[in-house]
This record gives sequence, structure tokens and C-alpha cells, in this order.
Amino acid sequence: VSHSQPASGGLPGVWAHLEVSCGACMHKKMAEAVALVARKVNETVANKDDHLDLAGCQLNAFPIGLYTVMKDVTELIYSISLANNEIKSLTNKFFTTFTQLQELNLAGNCLHQLPEEAGNLQHLKVINLSRNKFQDFPQQLTALNTLETIDLEENQISDVPVEKLISMKALQCVNLKSNPLRSDCLANCRPLIKFQLLTSVEEVPAAAQT
Repeated sequence: VSHSQPASGGLPGVWAHLEVSCGACMHKKMAEAVALVARKVNETVANKDDHLDLAGCQLNAFPIGLYTVMKDVTELIYSISLANNEIKSLTNKFFTTFTQLQELNLAGNCLHQLPEEAGNLQHLKVINLSRNKFQDFPQQLTALNTLETIDLEENQISDVPVEKLISMKALQCVNLKSNPLRSDCLANCRPLIKFQLLTSVEEVPAAAQT
């Protein structure tokens, strides 16, 4: 159930995509979630912090009202955590707004793809997409020359664009543990891999270490 209502703390419209559990405690949980997000966002804006932490806030999408509330500080945000929510998708606007991101934690959500605009995060170094619903490797990430770490543990990925990953100059580690990888998807390229590749079967070390 998605709730849309005015929020306290000067954040109207932020809660259009706040999802809470149904049941006897629904209203209490909703109030607690709203208060938690309001406090975190207000602190980030007031202090002009470089990190926005909305982990575990029962969100099913990034609240659209935050784009207005945070318009004066988006260029200052280098790190965002939306981990352990119920987010099913992120819009193009998220990736075109927070253009200075260096770290993005989206672990523990319900994502199955990223929009093309994710390939425009030209400062991104670390992305955590573990414990989501990806069936295909998000190829937009292979366009990011600054990316050092990609975590896709516990998804449903069977194939990996190894040749594209090999061409990523800054890449240091790709975590694909607990994915149903095809047995042949890495075999031919293993001698060329220069980054640490983690899988459930074995750890494929960087070529320089072998």
C-alpha cells in the first residue's frame, strides 16, 4: 500500500512512494517511517552532508518530493544508501539528479533493472546491488570508467559480459556469489581477467595474482 500525504518538517509530497506493512499497526508504522525519513533528510539538508542514508525506511521507490527538497544540495551528495527497502525501480531522474555520486548502496531491494541513465554516473566508484532481482547483468555499469567495485551477490544472473568488464580500467572487484551463472560464461576469458571475480563456485583472482 502506497501512502501519499503531507509530511511534517517542511517536506510536502515526499511520502508519495512510502510503503508500509498492512495490519493493526499500519498507521503507527507509517508515522514512524515518515518521521524517520523526515529526520534523515532534514539533517542532510541542514548540515549539507555528502551522504544520504535512507536505508531501512520502508520505501518502495525514491520519494519524488525529495528532488525539490534537496535541490540545493544534490551536487554535494557523494554517497546514498537506499539499502533494505522494497524499491522496485529507480527513475531516470534519480540518476540525472545525483550526478556526483561515488557510492550507491541499493542492496536488499526488489530491483530487476537500471535505467540507461545509470551509465551517466561518471564519478561512481562503488555500487552495491546485492540481494535484488536482477536476471541480466546491468550493462550500463560497464560504461563507467571510474567504477571499482560491483556487488551483485544473491541475484538471478546467468550470464556475464566479461569482455566489457575486462575493458573497465578502474575495476577491482565484481561479486557474483549466489547467482546461477552458466558454467561456460567465464571459462574462455579467465586468463584475461585483471580484477577479482567472486563466484559461489570459486574465487577467480586477478591475472596478476596467478
